[in-house]
Amino acid sequence: MIEYPKRGEIYLVNLPLKPKDIKNRPALIVSLDVRNKLANDVIVVPLSTTLRPTPTHVLLPEGEGGLLKASMTKCEQVTTIDKSLLTRSPFAGRISDEKMKEIEKAIMIAIWVI
Repeated sequence: MIEYPKRGEIYLVNLPLKPKDIKNRPALIVSLDVRNKLANDVIVVPLSTTLRPTPTHVLLPEGEGGLLKASMTKCEQVTTIDKSLLTRSPFAGRISDEKMKEIEKAIMIAIWVI
């Protein structure tokens, strides 16, 4: 059975910053599992260990989803990336349903149009 990234899992993402500079950053998969299975890309929000509370950031405590350090989801930076940029399997399982709901709300705040 072929594995695919699952909603709520944290992956390292291979992000090209400059032409020859590549940085691995953790990112949370937020796209639906059916999409993750069938599409060549996934929707993610990046994580940061800089803990700056804002309405579009959600704190994930150390241990959540296998994180080694507490991190913030940066929901204002929701983006779609090719699956080939995922550089390793999930840290350890999925984040909690409660945290996923907080992240969904933060994404809605980030994209709210008035």
